[in-house]
Amino acid sequence: MAQPAKNNDIDVSEYAIARAAMMSTYAPPETVFVRGEGAYLYTEDNDEYLDFFAGIAVNSLGHCHPDLVKTLQDQAASLWHLSNAYRVPQGEQLAARLVELAGFDKTDGRVFFTNSGTESVECGLKIMRRYQFDQGHTGKNRIIGTSSAFHGRTFAAICAAGNPTHVKGFVREDEGYDHAPFGDLDAIAALINENTAGVIVEPVQGEGGIHVASEAYLEGLRKLCDQHGALLMFDEVQCGIARTGKVFGYQHADVQPDIIALAKGIGGGFPVGACIANGPFAASMVVGTHGSTYGGNPLAMAVASKVIELVTETEFLQHVTTVAGELHCALQGLVDKHSGVLDQVRGKGLMLGLRFKDADANAEVMKLAREEKILTTKAGDNVLRLLPPLIIEMSHIEEAVAKLDRAITVYAAQK
Repeated sequence: MAQPAKNNDIDVSEYAIARAAMMSTYAPPETVFVRGEGAYLYTEDNDEYLDFFAGIAVNSLGHCHPDLVKTLQDQAASLWHLSNAYRVPQGEQLAARLVELAGFDKTDGRVFFTNSGTESVECGLKIMRRYQFDQGHTGKNRIIGTSSAFHGRTFAAICAAGNPTHVKGFVREDEGYDHAPFGDLDAIAALINENTAGVIVEPVQGEGGIHVASEAYLEGLRKLCDQHGALLMFDEVQCGIARTGKVFGYQHADVQPDIIALAKGIGGGFPVGACIANGPFAASMVVGTHGSTYGGNPLAMAVASKVIELVTETEFLQHVTTVAGELHCALQGLVDKHSGVLDQVRGKGLMLGLRFKDADANAEVMKLAREEKILTTKAGDNVLRLLPPLIIEMSHIEEAVAKLDRAITVYAAQK
């Protein structure tokens, strides 16, 4: 619905009533975008905004990528929905490709398609417990998560992350989850025992503040899980699908997980996710153990297949690595210039953050940046999160840094 000031056919009171009909779980600004193209979004007045938010790392190929538009239009003209009561060949082919990309055994690796990241995580957490149950380990049902994590908003996902704000009023007990500081391998070692079904971790934390897991940490988790017969699950919902310059974020380390949760970038803007599980763990998910009405529908499979085709090209991954290096270097320049308010650059690939020294500065600078017509978002630990489309060029980086520079300068002057 367009803003009433620009459409005399819409009564202001009717617009207010319509907006009030939404549950107050979000607090969006007044700006309304009506179209997008590449790395830009446009308002009804044709104001142009550089999008370094990408719908929380969802629009991996930018807005209205011509290949994705054509793929969706072609599929929409033939078949939209079947449910999983019938085969979807595109989904089968995509599943085989994801198993291959993950490095799982192509003969027994399996995929469950979802509509979102939290559903992918939910599936993986169920696999952890069901596998142990099937092995006769009925008491092996606890799951270890980490501090500052974010895995989605379902009951299982908020329990796995353990964020007090997210579980408040929803969870009365620990529900079988333990938590250790992110990056602290010794803390995991102290928690993991004969009752641990598995460990879940983000190779790069998004909501928590763009914390990057070290290679040694990820490899150490693998060894601990192997020693205790626990499953290792990587939440790649935000850091996966080429965002770090690799297909999966964990591939920067010499480690192989048992379960991977995907979503966001895999659909390039279309709602789709996936849970990939290896070997005997996937075998625990038999008929009746899990399901989804919309998961793996023909529209989603067509678009996701095209995204995977494009982002796995060697030239594309190299492009991400190159522009990410340039952006990181340019952001470090901002830190050096504004050392009075900025603390550091964090991240990997095109999943980056600027950490501020003053409390809540990230929220203030995010608003000032929007006034400069660049879209960013907040993250924990006072970080301004930058998640641009993977198709950005040097010109976008130069524009972004100039706009952020002006926003930070205004903030510093207002202190």
